[in-house]
Amino acid sequence: MISDLDTLIASMQPELQPGVYVFASLPHDAMVTGAGIVATFREHEGLTVVMEEDAARTAGIAPLFRAAWITLTVHSDLNAVGLTAAFARALGEANISCNVIAAAYHDHIFVPVEEGAHAVHVLRDLQRSAGKLSPSSKP
Repeated sequence: MISDLDTLIASMQPELQPGVYVFASLPHDAMVTGAGIVATFREHEGLTVVMEEDAARTAGIAPLFRAAWITLTVHSDLNAVGLTAAFARALGEANISCNVIAAAYHDHIFVPVEEGAHAVHVLRDLQRSAGKLSPSSKP
């Protein structure tokens, strides 16, 4: 696991996952199956699900947000400080919204579906810029 911020950014290797994903909210007592589900999170208002768009459509689930899914393939430490801020800032400067899920091994970024390729380009630019920093040029 990597916790050093410069090393994390320089080695994050963003990878665009195939397909379209949606965020949706279901009642707490909804019966959800594993088909197409990427993530769930229980909130006071309901069960948030992130799932493949086709599976949501088949199940009659209304999407709240259509997204492209980008995985940072670096094995980041859950205690690492600053990675989310760094890529969120870069995406924000490019006017791309992002929704982030940190899992046990990788960070997963969901951006508007039409911005997927552009977001990967922005993240790779950030990665390249971090890789160019020499130890003597770091603050």
